[in-house]
Amino acid sequence: MSGMQEQFEIKFRLPDGTDIGPKQYPAASTVATLKETIIAQWPKDKEKGPRTVNDIKLINAGKILENNRTLSECKSPICDFSGMTTMHVVVRAPTQDKQSDKRAAKKTKDFRCGCAIM
Repeated sequence: MSGMQEQFEIKFRLPDGTDIGPKQYPAASTVATLKETIIAQWPKDKEKGPRTVNDIKLINAGKILENNRTLSECKSPICDFSGMTTMHVVVRAPTQDKQSDKRAAKKTKDFRCGCAIM
């Protein structure tokens, strides 16, 4: 087996229940590389797709995987990556910048009722 690099078969379960994959990945692949693959293969007809690797969290065996870890480092006794592994994809909702939040708060203050009850 020397010369052969270990491969993992992984599919990614999206929030709506659809899947990307399965596909073979080398054990030396980082979690960030997997996230880049997800972004590249994200279905174009779906709204609210991730834009960067920081918009995605990958969950395997109840653990959130860190971007700088490799697949071989993520192996655990609970999930040894034998056979096909399903990783769950969580997409972080886009955040608004603070300026638009301030404008929205100001707009709600501008629409006060000016009625007086006598």
